[in-house]
Amino acid sequence: MGKYSIKELEQLSGIKAHTIRIWEKRHQLIEPERTATNIRYYSDQDLKKIINISVLSNHGLKISKIASLSPAELSNQVAALAESKNAADLYIDQLVVAMVDLDEEAFEKQISSINMKLGLERTITEIIYPFLDKIGVLWQTGNISPAQEHFISNLIRQKLIVAIDGLPFSSKSAHRAILFLPENELHELSLLFQHYLVKKAGLKTYYLGQSVPYEDLRKVIDRHQPHFLIASITTHPQGHVLQEYVHQLASDFSTLRILLSGAAVRKSVLTIPSNVHVLESALSLKDILDK
Repeated sequence: MGKYSIKELEQLSGIKAHTIRIWEKRHQLIEPERTATNIRYYSDQDLKKIINISVLSNHGLKISKIASLSPAELSNQVAALAESKNAADLYIDQLVVAMVDLDEEAFEKQISSINMKLGLERTITEIIYPFLDKIGVLWQTGNISPAQEHFISNLIRQKLIVAIDGLPFSSKSAHRAILFLPENELHELSLLFQHYLVKKAGLKTYYLGQSVPYEDLRKVIDRHQPHFLIASITTHPQGHVLQEYVHQLASDFSTLRILLSGAAVRKSVLTIPSNVHVLESALSLKDILDK
């Protein structure tokens, strides 16, 4: 069971801590527990309830009315709202609730419904990426286990792979792109979405996936002579090793256009060679492909 501080409830629900305390006192919507050292904390049930309350409050329902709803009525009203509205925050909150419950059926139903309304690209950029940011908050606070993270990541991964497989093959004369993660890098979701965008744009793709040794990468490049080299770097390498890696890529493959993304690249202060471009978002890649 998760244990959340009021600040973490604020980060995950979007409701200010001061407002949550007022709701506690005035409407008894949730009741925190206390540790042996008298520190207040909130449960998974409290988190889900605050998220659902924030959804209804943000869509015009008065808090006095929300406070009168039973747990079942609260959930039903949020579900009805999700059916009738196209609000990104609402979708993201529903995914967080399904995540906390480890409810695969609810998660699948939500993703499928959002995908039908928005299409895959908007679902990923407007819903999935912000949702994963919230998952990051759960990870940092110790309220999500590696098993839970893998559970959700694999459900999203399956959706992307199905979408990629559904795209037509490119002609032999098309521009070629190799997509890979550096050695020891395992965070694949961003690269899979980039694979979808690149293949949809009509390029011929060679997807190498996770943790690719440098010499293996060199052999594939020598054989297929791509125009683009695309990598996502979230955790490995970092620091001065990352800088050396970027320079080695630029030097060894100087005729290629190298596109890099990921948290490690964006957060590091790097000297970027002329044939390397740092993607600030998935939409940055889409802009490059459109041009």
